[in-house]
Amino acid sequence: MSETLQTTAVAASDADLLAQTANAVREAGSALRERFGEVVRYQTREELMRALAANDDTALDILRPRLTRLRPDAGWVEDELDGGALPPGEWWVVDPAEGNVNHLHALPEWAVTATLVRENQPVLTAVHLPLTGETYTALTGAGAHLDGRPLHVSQTADLGLSIVATSQARPDEDEKVVRRVGSSITAMLFDALVVRAAVPATLHLLNVAAGRIDAFWQFAGARADLLPGALLVTEAGGRISDAEGRPWTPQSQSFLAAAPGVHAEAVSTLSR
Repeated sequence: MSETLQTTAVAASDADLLAQTANAVREAGSALRERFGEVVRYQTREELMRALAANDDTALDILRPRLTRLRPDAGWVEDELDGGALPPGEWWVVDPAEGNVNHLHALPEWAVTATLVRENQPVLTAVHLPLTGETYTALTGAGAHLDGRPLHVSQTADLGLSIVATSQARPDEDEKVVRRVGSSITAMLFDALVVRAAVPATLHLLNVAAGRIDAFWQFAGARADLLPGALLVTEAGGRISDAEGRPWTPQSQSFLAAAPGVHAEAVSTLSR
């Protein structure tokens, strides 16, 4: 088979795989939606962790067998908070309840995500928002979509007219990172129009890909909360880097996704 035909065959296979991955995250999302509504009360960190794990397990009981059947030889990232490079080959990077703490507090900002990574590059991703029924998908080289409609980042070219956002990567971050987050928010409050700060990262990145907001940044972070949005934003025409403008990898200590017209200004602000 010629190289062109091989590439076409892989693309067709990945497109079918993406469709089935989207079905899997929708099914898992339905199960989580049935658990949503009342604020879950907890008094200790141990009770909180048990509640978070119960949501994760509900979704994973659906996702793990479904995705394993789709790619039996692919590895599985066990810890959604892990970062850094993956070993060679294919890996499923899944966040069964992205924004899990919001779910427990009866807040609407949560999702189910599944991303296939091949040789440390995200190939496809599906993000489902169970409360709205929306499914965001991206396939390398084939664009980003919301329920089949193409997504495009904003055309904004002035950071002073931009809505920007950031997120807390995880609780109990070390002091250096916390102070850097605080100073970056202060800098953006001076330079951008409006600054939003909330978890989870993925929902902000969906908005960047859809052109609703113009930039998102985060310090530290895990594969599961950045890879889905990184692929969506890239395929929607946005720019991805670290906060200093260097190429981003899962080993990077910072992350920036922006519309091309404000990327350089955002780097300048965050590098101060």
